[in-house]
Amino acid sequence: MAIKATIYKIHAALADMDRNLYGDYSLMIASHPSETDERMFVRFLAYMLTVEGDGEGMEFGRDISDTEGPSLCTKDLTGQIKHWIEIGQPDDRRIMKASGRSERVTVFAYGTSVPIWWADLAGRVTRAKNLTVWQFPAAETQSLAALAQRTMKLNVTVQDGTVWVGDGTTSVELTPVRIYTTE
Repeated sequence: MAIKATIYKIHAALADMDRNLYGDYSLMIASHPSETDERMFVRFLAYMLTVEGDGEGMEFGRDISDTEGPSLCTKDLTGQIKHWIEIGQPDDRRIMKASGRSERVTVFAYGTSVPIWWADLAGRVTRAKNLTVWQFPAAETQSLAALAQRTMKLNVTVQDGTVWVGDGTTSVELTPVRIYTTE
């Protein structure tokens, strides 16, 4: 019998002063049995950092179990992907495929090997005219995993490029670094 996904229920209050976006979001994130709490939180942060308005049209993908789709995306009313979001360290073929299938592509990379991954990949994705790559420092994303609970009430504040995620007792500060953009 296969192990089932863990469902995380997150109520997040977002105050993104950089984008002048404030709102409350109720999310259910299905975490594949092989997914770490750190990766689940990076997916959550990607949602918080790219959501527009009330989040309509934005959805989590099944990227671990379905390698053809995005980790997260925003679709228009016709179902076309407008913003393809990848988590981790995808290969150049995946990035180029995403670039051809959507208006925007954003990669949120994390882990200690990001500099090595990017040094190897950077020259092969220059044809993508709609790509932005962010790096979350490994120590910061690892600290997020300590906040993981099946039901969470989180506050997310973004100001001057720094992100704070807190649950009322513990707060984690992250500073994502943009390592590439074509915009």
